[in-house]
Amino acid sequence: MSFCSFFGGEVFKDHFQPGIYVCAKCGHELFSSRSKYEHSSPWPAFTETLREDSVAKRKERPGALKVSCGKCGNGLGHEFLNDGPKRGQSRF
Repeated sequence: MSFCSFFGGEVFKDHFQPGIYVCAKCGHELFSSRSKYEHSSPWPAFTETLREDSVAKRKERPGALKVSCGKCGNGLGHEFLNDGPKRGQSRF
């Protein structure tokens, strides 16, 4: 399943079937459905990446990191620190 395609309505926001979310540009594995959770944002929300090298991160502002595909550099959005479903978890 593709990840990070937003054209006015995110098709994977309410999608909770088991699987792996991949980069829409290169197919690199990013997130497991096991780390996905319901969130009020219009995009899918995850607590962690599939592997350490799934994404690249750089600090954008306090509490938020800019996230891109670890293979091709495709922009994926942000990691919001301490904004996950449990205390101390991040939200991708």
